[in-house]
Amino acid sequence: MPENRKTQERLDPRKPLVFDTREVGRRPGSMKRLRRPVPVPEDLGLDLVRVPVGATLELDLRLESVLEGVLVSSTVSVPIEGECGRCLEPFQDTVDVDIQELYAYPDSETDETTDEDEVSRLQGDFLDLEPALRDAVVLALPSNPLCRDDCPGLCPDCGVHWDDLPPEHSHDAADPRWAALQSLQDPGRGSQPT
Repeated sequence: MPENRKTQERLDPRKPLVFDTREVGRRPGSMKRLRRPVPVPEDLGLDLVRVPVGATLELDLRLESVLEGVLVSSTVSVPIEGECGRCLEPFQDTVDVDIQELYAYPDSETDETTDEDEVSRLQGDFLDLEPALRDAVVLALPSNPLCRDDCPGLCPDCGVHWDDLPPEHSHDAADPRWAALQSLQDPGRGSQPT
């Protein structure tokens, strides 16, 4: 076993995202369900969208013993808040996140045949779900969030939200270089061609 695996910091079982797997045991096929409300880890988000600080997630986990370790599965509904990528208005929503992570036993073949960062590891009888939860949530967040699917955004000329503008709103700023052609299209404007 590589030296750095032996010197890992021990997990604190009092942390909300650290789970004890002793009840599952090392009997492949044995399973346990856990339900637990947990506070969201800090700094969970992207530039325009994030999980609100102080939010609570309702975890419904399935811990299943497999030959190489413990397989953790869950679907979590995560509250999000942010700014719309089109109109910059604040919004709130939820996103469903699937988590499935194998935590290898310290003495398993997986432990011996994979690099340390390829597969999560059990530390004694404990697993830390925070890195897997963080990865799953950040990957599920929209990179260009919208307040609603049909958000029209802002007028590029005046910066007012299109929903707040009348249907006939426009900015006819004619380029003087095209003035002669404009008079051909609209004979009432400018001089008539001869």
